[in-house]
Amino acid sequence: MGFGGISIWQLVIVLGIIILLFGTKKLRNLGSDVGGAVKGFKKAMNEDSSKDDSTVQKSISQDDADFAASDKSAEQSEKKTENK
Repeated sequence: MGFGGISIWQLVIVLGIIILLFGTKKLRNLGSDVGGAVKGFKKAMNEDSSKDDSTVQKSISQDDADFAASDKSAEQSEKKTENK
């Protein structure tokens, strides 16, 4: 038994019929086209992933709170209210 009740010999017969119908040249071109598409998809996913990682790092550094600056502004506002 092979895949889901299909024997190896049945798969070989189906493969032979496909080769007879389409020819090896078309199948080779189809295989290279599918391989190129998969390679392009993987490359795009890796570029997108690295772009997202760099964007996340930039947003984290920009979103970090500057407590020293906010403490100074709070002290200045307290001094102004005390002086009044």
